[in-house]
Amino acid sequence: MSVTVFLELNLKPENVNDLTSFMRDELHYTRGFDGCNSISVQTNQDDPSNVVLVENWDAKEQFERYLGWRTERGDVEKMGAWLTGPPSIRYFDNAGV
Repeated sequence: MSVTVFLELNLKPENVNDLTSFMRDELHYTRGFDGCNSISVQTNQDDPSNVVLVENWDAKEQFERYLGWRTERGDVEKMGAWLTGPPSIRYFDNAGV
């Protein structure tokens, strides 16, 4: 069963454009990563520094492998410097309703 991942980022206002540029350049790697079915980037209408990535993966373990790959590349550290605090990562199963 697939898993939906919500990755919420609260950016420093001066780094919103940095994240946007990074996502434009890098998300094709995410979309092509084994197990990634889809990813979209959503911006809060009331606070553009609040961004949520909505991702669908075949399994939580595949997302975790992907996150490990991003960590090894240094991308997690790079993006971490743009944030006001740690990101929120939540995993959801389809309730089948």
